[in-house]
Amino acid sequence: MASETNYPPRYQDEDDDEEEEEEDEEDEEFDEDPSRPPFAGSEEDRLEAVLRRLAADEVRIRVHGVAIRGCARTRRAAAEAAVGPDLARAATVPELLRAAAAAGDRLRRLGAFDSVSITLDAAPPGAPADGVLVLVDVAEARGGAGAGGLGVFANAETRSCSIDGSLRFKNLFGYCETWDASGALALDQTLELRAGVAVPRLGVIPTPLTARVSFLSEDWLKSSLKEHLMGVSVGLLSTTNHNLAYNLSWRTITDPARKFSNSIREQLGHSLLSSIKYTYKIDQRDSSIRPTRGYAFLSSSQIGGLAPDSKNTRFVRQELDLRVAIPLGVWNGALNAGVAAGVIHPLARGATGSISPLPERFYLGGNRSLVCRLGGPSSLLGFKSRGLGPTDSQTCAPKKSENDASTSEQDAMGGDIALTAFADLSFDLPLKPLRELGIHGHAFVSAGNHANLTECDIRKFHLTEFLQKFRSSVGVGVVVPTRLFRMEINYCHILKQFDHDRVKTGIQLNFSSP
Repeated sequence: MASETNYPPRYQDEDDDEEEEEEDEEDEEFDEDPSRPPFAGSEEDRLEAVLRRLAADEVRIRVHGVAIRGCARTRRAAAEAAVGPDLARAATVPELLRAAAAAGDRLRRLGAFDSVSITLDAAPPGAPADGVLVLVDVAEARGGAGAGGLGVFANAETRSCSIDGSLRFKNLFGYCETWDASGALALDQTLELRAGVAVPRLGVIPTPLTARVSFLSEDWLKSSLKEHLMGVSVGLLSTTNHNLAYNLSWRTITDPARKFSNSIREQLGHSLLSSIKYTYKIDQRDSSIRPTRGYAFLSSSQIGGLAPDSKNTRFVRQELDLRVAIPLGVWNGALNAGVAAGVIHPLARGATGSISPLPERFYLGGNRSLVCRLGGPSSLLGFKSRGLGPTDSQTCAPKKSENDASTSEQDAMGGDIALTAFADLSFDLPLKPLRELGIHGHAFVSAGNHANLTECDIRKFHLTEFLQKFRSSVGVGVVVPTRLFRMEINYCHILKQFDHDRVKTGIQLNFSSP
């Protein structure tokens, strides 16, 4: 029995030598790849090496089919449109890998899935030998399709408060669309309602489509004017940096007290705004709430008066906004600086020449954050909303002040050209609990001015005089950042102001969304 189970030594040596030669050959093959990590001999490393060779050798394949699995609420047509035809057309392994990466990225950008994975499987029996089946597995977002919020905010400038509410529904009808509605009701009789829908991809159209309706009714602060606005906005093109939208609005400006100034007499009544607006935006800052490094730039161009009956709304409007954040390396400090400019050129003629529509002009002032908002010249801390001249006296009888001096109310006229600049220094506070919550301090300086441009004044516009009339303010404060908004508690001091400017020094509280 022992002789039957023992093999001659020479056969064992030969077998062992053959196995060692095969192992040596395999080791040499793997050692040829310089990217292979040392001591890699596991099945995962071998599979990675095989896939690398398949991708490099242009191995030809034939995609038998593409199967999408995991769509419960999402319509299959919406997922198929995002996947696209490139997966089914791939003829080589490299083409298939590139198409799979692009399809996975498009599916994730729909915002309806928590995870996306694309795998290959053997084709069913009867398929060609080089056939493969592409499996696209998606996991729909959890937590429900709806969300909402309600808040009460105080406005120290108008000495009133407002109730803000919002609703948001995602993938409600299975097209990965986002429905949203928001409203704000203030005690100063200001009412704002907005609703819209955004579809990230519709059929073969590769860019998102948006549509919004809005209604606004407000009293202009410290003015006799009331504005009512109803509008529809349709997004024609939307990418990471580019946005093209068409807007159609019906606006009514009234003066129930009949105290309007002579300069805005022609602006009263109804007007139709039909405009198209193109925006280029790039934001490379590390945060929109507290930027510490990076830059941001926005350019907005708008043409109004596309409809044949656009009364007093024919204009060309251009805005530029540039922001830079520089880290300082001490106390997590950063210097944010920015400059914004805007100009509107009227195309309509009134009784006194070319005039720009009153609501489309630039108005400076208000309690908005200097850092968050990226959208042209507007914010100037320490000055009330629409608080900068030029102004025009209302036609009502002058009021008697406490010292019996006659005064008259002023209507803010806005400006056809505006320029603002700011610098904001942020830093950590010395208390550790505040640093852990992200609460930090900042010091700022802001300056700006706007002026009117008429048909006769364009050639006589003096830049030096415009810069000499810059208003400016400085201040310090504490910033409380959250995921939804940025709250600032600031102390403002006015450095330079002119007659009829409405200012507010001292403690101010403001909320700004990113």
